[in-house]
Amino acid sequence: MSSIALPDPDPEIVGRRDQIVKDLVAISGAESVIADDDGRRAFETDALTAYRQMPLAVVLPTTTEAVAKVLRYARANGIRVVPRGAGTSLCGGALPLQDSIVIGVSKMSRVLEIDYENRFARVEAGITNLAISDAVAPEGFFYAPDPSSQLACTLAGNLGMNSGGAHCLKYGVTTNNVLGIKMVTIDGEIIEIGGTHLDAEGYDLLALVIGSEGQLGLITEATVRILRAAEGARPMMIGFDSSSKAGMCVARIIASGIIPVAIEFMDRPAIEVCEAFAKAGYPTDAEALLIIEVEGSEQEISDRLAYIASIAHELNPLSLVVSASEEQSAKIWKGRKSAFGALGRLGDYYCMDGTIPLAHLPHVLDEIAEICRRHGLSVANIFHAGDGNLHPLIMYDGGKPGETERAEAAGAEILKLCVASGGCLTGEHGVGIEKRDLMRTQFTDEDIAVQLRIKSVFDPEWLLNFGKVFPLDAVEAVLTRRTEEASLGTSEGHPAEAA
Repeated sequence: MSSIALPDPDPEIVGRRDQIVKDLVAISGAESVIADDDGRRAFETDALTAYRQMPLAVVLPTTTEAVAKVLRYARANGIRVVPRGAGTSLCGGALPLQDSIVIGVSKMSRVLEIDYENRFARVEAGITNLAISDAVAPEGFFYAPDPSSQLACTLAGNLGMNSGGAHCLKYGVTTNNVLGIKMVTIDGEIIEIGGTHLDAEGYDLLALVIGSEGQLGLITEATVRILRAAEGARPMMIGFDSSSKAGMCVARIIASGIIPVAIEFMDRPAIEVCEAFAKAGYPTDAEALLIIEVEGSEQEISDRLAYIASIAHELNPLSLVVSASEEQSAKIWKGRKSAFGALGRLGDYYCMDGTIPLAHLPHVLDEIAEICRRHGLSVANIFHAGDGNLHPLIMYDGGKPGETERAEAAGAEILKLCVASGGCLTGEHGVGIEKRDLMRTQFTDEDIAVQLRIKSVFDPEWLLNFGKVFPLDAVEAVLTRRTEEASLGTSEGHPAEAA
């Protein structure tokens, strides 16, 4: 049983469900609408599975124009809309509401254009992350952001949450690798932001929309940067007898001026489970493991790995292994990419996502362990250590009364610790409903007010992904004020003023 409140449904909208479904079928065709109980149940949650709600209906359009028609209908009838990619969100970002239409983009997965000379690909937002790289790999190119769920997650979700991945240390997160988007507003207007080149003219609306979690519009297409693949790459594994030493090693590597492609961290619980799954040769006697990958020519790789090894040896590692083959490298990364799934074999877990300055890494890891111990729970740490993006996995049993609430309480403490350490609430998973009520931990009321005004400009009736990102009491205050001002005729035409 979760302690996070979900918005109350509008009984008038729920009562009109049969008519709404008929209208959607008329607009989109029966083949694009899911309205039966079994079909809707597949969309009642996302990867943050402690929360479940059945939507009014699900629509799976196949074109941008079809999306626009559904959004125009929703706006005209005051119906909330929840955008959805593959449902791999770990913060409840794709959780439906009982009075909402889910619009999924999974049927919009085509590669529309590839331009190798200018290094971009134009794709529909329902394409999976890995499919972009697969499409350009034959010509020696790749798409850099690589979340662990890249085999399943869609670009739509990556855009919504500004996802990163293991290799974002060198290549940046989603916003650093997108040149332009096509987006449908709640009015059903189709707009294009950015283009096929860097630094489009005018305001940087692209940066505003990417990471906005479906609050401003529904993205249907994107133009992404594709990069020439490096000549070669090789990972190394370094085992330590404490998480603090591993944290110090990460900080020293970055401070030295070397930027590896990736620096990934695992603690003992994660090492043991992932080794049992991947048979990658992880050091099961270690308390912490770093997977560090560098790329370049063979000489560059050898020189950089040797320099990193010299830094690690100052901290007396238990083991240091450099991959000797492509097969071994694949196993090393298979274990890391499969870590969340492998840990699921142990039971339920609550995956957090906070970011901290690297200098605080040893202290924060010790504090995370203490927080979970105090709540009577265990924790496994797997995260992108190079940029301080933490992913503590709090282990709990959802079948035991009170354990879900204890896991949430521990998670909230961890996120507050991240902010207190100079970091932030999220690195790549987003805010969703999970961190919604913690927004005031990081932002002042004035900060939140500005964000609410921006939201109101794009979505005056607050129909897009309602109940996510912003504290519910702040949203309720906005809507109440809007209603009062509308009745006095003072806010008509000025949605930003109502915030």
